[in-house]
Amino acid sequence: MSEIHTVGVVGAGVMGTGLAQALAQTGHRVLLVDRTEEILAAAERTIREGLRFARLLGAKRPARPADDRPTEDRETVLKRITLTTGYEGFEEADFVIENITEDWGLKQGVYRRLDAVCPPRAVFAANTSVIPITRIGAATSRPAQVLGMHFMNPVPLKPVVEMIRGHHTSAETVATARTLLAQLGKEGILVEDSPGFVTNRVLMLTVNEAVYLVHEGVAGAAEVDRIFKTCFGHTMGPLETADLIGLDTILQSVEGLYAAFSDSKYRPCPLLVRMVDAGLLGRKSGQGFYDYATTAA
Repeated sequence: MSEIHTVGVVGAGVMGTGLAQALAQTGHRVLLVDRTEEILAAAERTIREGLRFARLLGAKRPARPADDRPTEDRETVLKRITLTTGYEGFEEADFVIENITEDWGLKQGVYRRLDAVCPPRAVFAANTSVIPITRIGAATSRPAQVLGMHFMNPVPLKPVVEMIRGHHTSAETVATARTLLAQLGKEGILVEDSPGFVTNRVLMLTVNEAVYLVHEGVAGAAEVDRIFKTCFGHTMGPLETADLIGLDTILQSVEGLYAAFSDSKYRPCPLLVRMVDAGLLGRKSGQGFYDYATTAA
């Protein structure tokens, strides 16, 4: 597939909205689907704000081959995005990227629906944290056309994507995914299928261990993050990163690794579990390891 025109994005959370923005900015028609009109309205507001912020910073669209168009106004970009709760238009999708919660039961149902409504040519990419790509491919009639594409947050600004090859993923599917990434001005690094892959197998263990340090009173969140930023040059510390991702997502990922490997090193920290139970999910709830309601005031 030399060019990808229509891309379905399943899930209008943080990653889905970032993907929809990046795809629309690079000239793609985007079909953004989620469960409710309220979620989609919030996603549209987020995309509008993201486009405004990019313009204020003087950010340019990622380069596309033979593309010298000037930066477009916000309304032109937004018109490329169709918001839907019912998979309307997915029969025309060239490529689909799924970004829903790390719940296998929900994902399995989504892929069966996509398999039924999308054209035979469509490639499915799972933007998952820990669920094996081979398992996802088996939920469809096209496992050779399923791969993992783990985008980083914020999507419009991150130049590299972790690509995961499942047991049945074909070389043609990998090439198609690289084509889409090139259209987005991004590079893909290909790894093999394993729960958590490279990024989350290391990151989630790091975050969980950082939470243990706070839980045990070894250091506060600010001290843990400051050490990583000043000693290792990280832009964000592990607990700031956890708040950005969402502590509920972190917990689901750690639990997924624990279940996959049956290894006690992935046992979720009790403090992480308690914070999620209390609704302290990070930036999206206004409080996690840091108080964002106060800092935003």
